[in-house]
Amino acid sequence: MVARLFASFFGALMIASAFAYYNYKFAEFKFVDFGKLELFTKNDIFYPKADDYLFIIFNSKDNISLKKIKQLKIKNQTPIILLDYHQKILGIKKIGDSNVTELRTSTNTFLEVIQRFNIYELPSVFFITKYNNRTLYKQDSAIQVLK
Repeated sequence: MVARLFASFFGALMIASAFAYYNYKFAEFKFVDFGKLELFTKNDIFYPKADDYLFIIFNSKDNISLKKIKQLKIKNQTPIILLDYHQKILGIKKIGDSNVTELRTSTNTFLEVIQRFNIYELPSVFFITKYNNRTLYKQDSAIQVLK
């Protein structure tokens, strides 16, 4: 009788542990679907072409942060996506050896991105990688705040 009770308890504990671990690992990194978000370059809707991007969300009114972003050293010439809180296109074409795509969006979409990635400070930086189809990208690094 006691053995059955222990077995039931142990089995329930294992299932709960697996469920908690799965939720933790899946929630650790988020996805972004560029097919569902309305992000714009200067003239057109943005459709990603590269397999990897460095995603930077920043405030163009903060000159110190902007200076830090311009001084970033990125390996492998990973393309950069810049999303400005103030929705301005600053005309930045390159940061280091990497090509830059500046994006604008509506306030609702900007808030959706901020909420999805749990961003609390700007500038925030993280990598995204193509996942399964041409518009779905997975967060590929922890979100870091440039200080």
